[in-house]
Amino acid sequence: MNKTIGILAHVDAGKTTFSEQLLYHTKSIKNRGRVDHKNAFLDSHEIEKQRGITVFADQGTFYYQESTYFLIDTPGHVDFSPEMERAIQVMDYAVIIISAVEGIEGHTETVWELLRKHRIPTFFFINKTDRTGANVENVIKEIQGNLTTNVYDMTQVQTNLEIDEELIEFVAERDETLLNTYLEGKYNKKLWIKNIQKMILYGHFFPLISGSALHDIGIGRFIEILDCFTITNHSSEGPFSGQVYKIRHESNGTKITFVKSLSGTLKVRDEIATSNEDSNQSEKVTGLRTYSGNKFKTVEQVGAGELFAVMGLSNPKIGDKIGVLQEKNKNGNDMVPTLKSKVTFEAGVNPKEVLQFFKMLDAEDPSLNVLWDERFQEIHIHVMGNIQLEVLEQVIKDRFKLTVLFETPEILYKETITNQVKGYGHFEPLGHYAEVHFQLEPGERNSGILFENSCHADDLSVGHQRLIEQHLFEREHHGILTGSSLTDVKITLLTGRAHNKHTSGGDFQEATFRALRQGLEKAENTLLEPFYQYKIKVNIEQMGRVLSDIQQAYGYFNPPVTEGDKAILTGTVPVSTFMNYSNKLATLTQGKGSISLIFSGYNQCHNEEEVIDSKSYNKQADPDYTSSSIFCSKGQGYSVPWNEAEEKMHCL
Repeated sequence: MNKTIGILAHVDAGKTTFSEQLLYHTKSIKNRGRVDHKNAFLDSHEIEKQRGITVFADQGTFYYQESTYFLIDTPGHVDFSPEMERAIQVMDYAVIIISAVEGIEGHTETVWELLRKHRIPTFFFINKTDRTGANVENVIKEIQGNLTTNVYDMTQVQTNLEIDEELIEFVAERDETLLNTYLEGKYNKKLWIKNIQKMILYGHFFPLISGSALHDIGIGRFIEILDCFTITNHSSEGPFSGQVYKIRHESNGTKITFVKSLSGTLKVRDEIATSNEDSNQSEKVTGLRTYSGNKFKTVEQVGAGELFAVMGLSNPKIGDKIGVLQEKNKNGNDMVPTLKSKVTFEAGVNPKEVLQFFKMLDAEDPSLNVLWDERFQEIHIHVMGNIQLEVLEQVIKDRFKLTVLFETPEILYKETITNQVKGYGHFEPLGHYAEVHFQLEPGERNSGILFENSCHADDLSVGHQRLIEQHLFEREHHGILTGSSLTDVKITLLTGRAHNKHTSGGDFQEATFRALRQGLEKAENTLLEPFYQYKIKVNIEQMGRVLSDIQQAYGYFNPPVTEGDKAILTGTVPVSTFMNYSNKLATLTQGKGSISLIFSGYNQCHNEEEVIDSKSYNKQADPDYTSSSIFCSKGQGYSVPWNEAEEKMHCL
C-alpha cells in the first residue's frame, strides 16, 4: 500500500528532526541529521543548511510492514507557505508537529485550516516533551479549544494495539452503529480498528502521540499507530492519471515534473495527455525517477499512489492533472502573495536573459507571478515577505551565477467597479473589422473576472464569440485608477460584428480590450487592498491595547472571546497596516501572545486617495490599453475617443 504523509508545523517546532527520525527508525537513512548541525537529510539544499530552515518541500521514502511511505517535509516559515500548500494537495495524510513548550502558535492554526480545506486526514505529534516547561496536557487542551475536540491521545495505546475501554468509549460516542454494538457488549477489535480508520480518513478522529523527536521518544509508537490506522484506495487498474505538484530544473535546464499518481500505471515511453489552458497534446515519457532527499533512482514503471518525477514533459504546470484527468486543480490556493517587488540587476546584463531565469523560477513557484514590463524593460514578482526575497537572491546567485537585488516590496492593490455600465469597442483600420459590446457589472467580492454570453449567433458566429472570451482571459487587465489588476467584475457579451472579408488576426482582441476599457471609463471605479483574517490570543489585561491597535490599523473585530485569563480576538485588517504587527505583539506580550494571519481576500481600500496619488498612474499613457475606437471613412482609419464612440457603433 502506497501512502503519502506530509509533515507540517510552525517554524522551529521540530518538523525536520521528526522527519529524520521516521526515516532513521525505518532504516531508510543510516544517520539522523539535525537542522542545527546542517546535516539533515531532507534539508539538502545549501541555502537550507545556511539558514537552518526548510525552504523547499522535499521528500523521502521509507518502508514499514507492508506499506511504502512517501514522506514530504514542508517549509514552516510563512514566507514559503505557497510551497507548503502545493504539497498539501497531494498528501494522503498529514502530521502536525506542535511544541510541548510553545503549544499552538500562529502558523499552526494556518496549517490546520489549510488541511481542513483540502480535507486531509491529520495526526498530531506533540514534540519536545523532554524540554523544561513542556506541558502535554495543556497543549491537548489548546488543541481541543482551538482546533478540534475529536482528538485522542494514543501515546499509551499498547504495542499490540489492543484498544482500551477509554478509547472504545471515545469512538463509540462518535459512531452510532458502534455505540449500539458497544452497548450490546459485542466488542470486536477488527471492527473497531476498521471504523477508527474510516473516522480518521473522513476527519472525525485525530490521533495524537507525544514524545521527543530529538531524543527518539515516542517515534516508534507513532509509526505503529500511523501504520495501523491509515488506509488508501489507490488503484493501479485502468488508465493512468496523476497530479503535478512540483517542478524543478536541472543545471542544464532540463525540466523535471513531479507527479502524484492517482490511478493506473505509467511506463517509460508511454504517451500521456498533458492538456492545460495553453495547449492540448500528448507527450512521451522519456524517463521516470523516484526521489529520496536529493538522491534518485531511475525506474521503468510507477503505480498508483506513488510520488515520482517524469522526464520529457514540457507542457504541464503545477496543479495540472495529466492522463485521463485533464482539468486543473479546482481547489485554488489560500496562501497568496500580497506584495510586489521590482528586480534590479547590474547594468550591461540583458534583461531578457534575466527574464528567462525568472520564468524558470516562475514555473517552479507559480505564486511568484513573474511580470515583464516591456515599456520599462522591468521584471516584477509577487512575494510573501522579505525572507523569501533574501532566499531568492541567493538561489539566483547559486543557480544562474547572477547578482540581483529586490526593491522594497509594495502592496498589491486591485481595482473594481461599483455600478453597471456598457462598454463598446470598434476596430476598423483599413482592411480590418471587429466590434464588441459588453455589459460590465460589479461581481461578488473576491470572485475575479466572470464571463457570460448573451450574444446571438445570428449577430456573431460562435467562433468569434469564443475568441472574445479567450481574449478576455489571456491576460490580467488594468484598472484606470492605478493600473492595478481588475477584479470582481462580471462581463456579459451582448453583441458584436465581424466582416466576412476584412476580419482577421487580432481584430477581436483589439475590439475586446477597447470595449472593456471604454466601459471602465464610464463606470464608478474603486480601489481594493488585501486583508488578513487574524486570530490573536493575549492576556485579558492586554486586550484593550490590542483592540486599539487594530482600530488604528483600520481593522474590524468580532466580539472578543475569553478563556480563563486569555482573550481571543478575531476579525480582518488591511495587510498594509498589519504586516509587521507580529513583532509589536511579541514586544507587548513578552513573547507570550500568539497571532495567526491568513490572507482573506480583497476589500475596500482604507486610504484610496493616498494610494492613487502615490501611484501616479496615467491611464492615457498605458501602452497595453486604449479606450478609444478606430473607425474607417473614405479608406482612412481615424480614432474616436471613448466618450464619443458609442454613437458611432455599427450594432446599435
